[in-house]
Amino acid sequence: MAAVTAIDLDLQAVRHQFPALSLQVGGKPAVYLDNPAGTQVPQRVIDRTAQYWRTMNANHGGAFVTSRRSDAMIDEVRRAAAVFLNAVSPDEIVFGPNMTTLTFAVSRAIARELKPGDEIVVTRLEHDANVSPWLALEERGVTVRFADIVVPECTLDLDDLQHQITPRTRLVAVTHASNAVGTIPDLKVVSAAAQRVGAWLWVDAVHYAPHGLIDVRAIDCDFLVCSSYKFYGPHQGLLYGRRELLQRLHPYKVRPAADQGPSRWETGTQNHECLAGMLGAFEYLAELGGSQEVERSALEAAMRRIAAHERALAARLIDGLEQIPGVQIFGITDADRFAQRAPTVSITWAPHPPEALAGWLADHQIFTWHGDHYAFEVINRLGLREQGGTLRIGIAHYNTASEIDLLLELLAGFKG
Repeated sequence: MAAVTAIDLDLQAVRHQFPALSLQVGGKPAVYLDNPAGTQVPQRVIDRTAQYWRTMNANHGGAFVTSRRSDAMIDEVRRAAAVFLNAVSPDEIVFGPNMTTLTFAVSRAIARELKPGDEIVVTRLEHDANVSPWLALEERGVTVRFADIVVPECTLDLDDLQHQITPRTRLVAVTHASNAVGTIPDLKVVSAAAQRVGAWLWVDAVHYAPHGLIDVRAIDCDFLVCSSYKFYGPHQGLLYGRRELLQRLHPYKVRPAADQGPSRWETGTQNHECLAGMLGAFEYLAELGGSQEVERSALEAAMRRIAAHERALAARLIDGLEQIPGVQIFGITDADRFAQRAPTVSITWAPHPPEALAGWLADHQIFTWHGDHYAFEVINRLGLREQGGTLRIGIAHYNTASEIDLLLELLAGFKG
């Protein structure tokens, strides 16, 4: 991979790493602005996955060479994931099929420590994967309370959050960044509020992971979940949990499974080839930051470059959308506050249904999403369910200014 400068993102070199970016549909290049639903993967991820199949395809714990290689790879990706999240130890890293499955699994174990009348606080910003697992605990007599948002900028109402957290609160579940409107809440404030009543903090970092550096120690959270297919890897889930909590809680597992370390939470045989691909994603980001090793400093450098590029594109996109009469943008639009949002922009444009807008763009090989984006609470709070939700435009670091300009040109020419 070509070197990047100390400040700028070498966009040509970046795009060269992603084979999917050369896809032609109907003679036109595909434009991937569907990234919040899953990013494309660099060649490093493809190579790591293929290498697994070729050289170490075996189950865990065998005495033979391919099993030992597979186990060594899993140890390596666990160490890399700990660096990625700034965990104290690889023992605090758990793998699973996806964030949703991991959240349901751990929420069931947490429920064993709850009693009727205990409370869980969630927010209206959440993807439903950080709501429904907690609502499911209502059958045990737990009360789920919702912290509201401020509209139309869709920021977390911190005053209401403080009101919803009470001495009976046992867990606060919050997003690191909204997958629908991009909002990045102030997690230090949320963490402090949870700690004041002795509640655990559960963070959904799925949408934040491709856009900013995650630091579980700085957040001071108890659990954090994300999925590598949102940060240029395969479909694979990742959980951080404080070591003492992972050991204290009782997971649902088969009897022969280990009862020590993160493997007690990893039910069944893991998706080893996807874990290999996840390692490739960490290596790609480290290389983008100037290192051949997965080091924290390299990841910090990579994320600085990614954030600077994405914020510039988001500013270009929002400025262009504001020039189209009738377009309603949900989320923060002030460029001076872009550190408080991810480069994900949701819009409506009455009377045009979001599905029609997405279809028009798709006809011109620009990929976006329409609907509720599984952000059930956000869409309901905005009163958009009956209107079909929003059109969501999601920028990743491999997108270009010309792609943004093309999208804006096509939207401006839409006649419905």
